[in-house]
Amino acid sequence: MKKIITLSAAAFLSTALFASTDMEAKIDALEAKITKLEKAQKKQKKKLSKVNALAAKDNIKFDVDFRTSVDKINYETASGKHYSNDSLMVNRLWLGMGYAPTQNILFRGQLSANKAFGASYGQRGTGFGFDTFDWVVNETLTDDTIKLREAYWLWTDKFGDIGVTASVGRRPATNGFLSNLREDDKAKSPLGHVINMEFDGASASVKLDAYVPGMMFKICLGRGLTNAVGWSSQATQYVGSPTGGSTQPNYTEDEKNLDTVDMAGFIFKPYDDGQYSVVTTWYRGFNLPGLYLSDYSLGADGVPNTADDVQTWSMQSGGAMDGMAISLKVDGIGDGINDFLDDTTVFASFAMTKSEEGITVDRTAMAAGTVAAMGIDGGMLGNSDAKTGYSRWFGIQTPNLTGGKFGLEYNHGSKYWRPFTYGEDTMIGSKIATRGTAIEAYWTQPLIKDIFSMQVRYTSITYDYTGSNAFFGDAGTPYSMSEAKALGMDPVEKAQDLRIYFRYRY
Repeated sequence: MKKIITLSAAAFLSTALFASTDMEAKIDALEAKITKLEKAQKKQKKKLSKVNALAAKDNIKFDVDFRTSVDKINYETASGKHYSNDSLMVNRLWLGMGYAPTQNILFRGQLSANKAFGASYGQRGTGFGFDTFDWVVNETLTDDTIKLREAYWLWTDKFGDIGVTASVGRRPATNGFLSNLREDDKAKSPLGHVINMEFDGASASVKLDAYVPGMMFKICLGRGLTNAVGWSSQATQYVGSPTGGSTQPNYTEDEKNLDTVDMAGFIFKPYDDGQYSVVTTWYRGFNLPGLYLSDYSLGADGVPNTADDVQTWSMQSGGAMDGMAISLKVDGIGDGINDFLDDTTVFASFAMTKSEEGITVDRTAMAAGTVAAMGIDGGMLGNSDAKTGYSRWFGIQTPNLTGGKFGLEYNHGSKYWRPFTYGEDTMIGSKIATRGTAIEAYWTQPLIKDIFSMQVRYTSITYDYTGSNAFFGDAGTPYSMSEAKALGMDPVEKAQDLRIYFRYRY
């Protein structure tokens, strides 16, 4: 019996030992397979990372911003005449693109079309053709052609705690700080109180937010017009060659045309903690163009200022204009008082412009006598002396129960106020450029998340002086409404624009 028990125990122990050895072998084999799979997975991840990185570098990201709007506009002149359009229907398309081959450099571009429904006979080149001027070519209604709105490269890097950037191209120079609020857009480069128009140029910035929250200094350079003759079909032939040709070689400067228009300035943000932000700017524009009365001739009756007199106006280069602004914005009133105040934005901005003195332009003796009779004294803005203008601008934007935003804005400009805001998105002209008072109310409402939205906006302008939307010459001379009527003019005194739009963004 003992022998049987001993043999059974031995058999059990040997079987258990064998089973244990076999299990260990299986576990070792399984661990080997897992290790092999993990290595394969790591290799696969590396390959996928390389593919994804390559795909990211080799693809441009596109976005679409399409807006359909209806404007009801009305003008009233100093004599009481009315001009209106009850249904100005417009399609505006922005096609954006971006490409970042590395972490330090990227490309951004935006193409644009902006046209009335069915366009309009003679829409392009009407009047003096200012609707196609390069400063506003994407903001005015033209036709269905696609135009360049933005195209620039941006380089970014960091040296210790200091961030730096540099950029060259057709820079984003509209819908800047504060003006972006009513447009329901992110703020772009300039301060909307003094600059809101398209420019080609360059910028470079230094970010010092490691020392003071949001501190930044940026230098901006721009060119708004290039003086150069066009390309000739017979490029090697010019005046003096046996067969004639163009008046001078290709793309050389034309002394009989407008001078090159340049701009230089800076933006300084001393503080921005996300709730409180202060932004300042200064700039100077050089060789600024203006409409000047260059010739004047009496009609058959020989009496000045009658219907048969002939006035000749020409675009000529004038002098420089300085501009500066300081703007304060508060995103959220108080600290956690309630949701309404947390989502309320208020702002205040103050700006000044100053024209160059002593500018002379080409006039005949007759024209010189006529402009003197009109109270025009020489160069920029109708005056040979330097003239300073001022503007103040206040606004508030609050949430509402439907998830949208209400906004109310007020701005007032003085007699000689002259900003660079020709590209502002208002059919009746720039409200910020008003030499007088403008009020505006709007309601922006998302309909489908942040993809589809609508806005109702009302803008009302009362002009105290003429020339609010003119350039920098005689046409920018400020007359009060009574002075203008005494000179036989009938300027716009009041303007209103009621707009409704639907906007798709993706």
